[in-house]
Amino acid sequence: MFQTFVFAHVVFLAWASLWTAALSLIAFGGGAAGGLMVAGLKIARTPWMRRVADGYIAVLQGTPLLVQLFLAYFGAAFAGLDVPPLVAAAVAFTLNTSAFLGDIWRGAVEAVPHGQWEAATALGLSRAATLRLVVLPQAIQPAIPPTVGFLVQVVKNTALASIIGFRELTRAGQIVANVTFQPLSVYMTVAVFYFAICYPLSLASRRLEARIGSGLETPTLL
Repeated sequence: MFQTFVFAHVVFLAWASLWTAALSLIAFGGGAAGGLMVAGLKIARTPWMRRVADGYIAVLQGTPLLVQLFLAYFGAAFAGLDVPPLVAAAVAFTLNTSAFLGDIWRGAVEAVPHGQWEAATALGLSRAATLRLVVLPQAIQPAIPPTVGFLVQVVKNTALASIIGFRELTRAGQIVANVTFQPLSVYMTVAVFYFAICYPLSLASRRLEARIGSGLETPTLL
């Protein structure tokens, strides 16, 4: 027997949207930490470190996120581990996010003119000090738009976690649509919740980028 799409279903979707936001935060937090390490390896002077980062990025960017979710969930089960869907999704999303953020941040660092490195070296600054005091402050502004853009993509990609049984917003929408037989109303509501999560991120990104561009001066040496 089908139910009518009522406010209680909207509340159910709202709770599911919190799980979507939680998975997104876990993925971005863990991915940011991993991304810093990947970016550090990519700009390292040691060739083998760069090759490790290149291989990591190639594998994670070159395979579908859906396949990575399957490997994290069913691979763990094949190894005899009882991994909850949230843990498997968090692992897969964190690894995937770290590869993309590492590449984004590497590009932002390399966009800083090489003359800045040379000028800092001429002043006697170490490579670490040059990176921290000169290069990173200049790399922040160009890194913001692609970083936030990818974060929005992460939020939307959490819908893939429903395939391994994680009840996020899209999965909750499927459940409600199946019992109400009103998919248009249900998925329009789901879209509103996704918009409520993603739009403030994009708006905050534009404001932060404008503030950094107009209110802060980057410490150039040339």
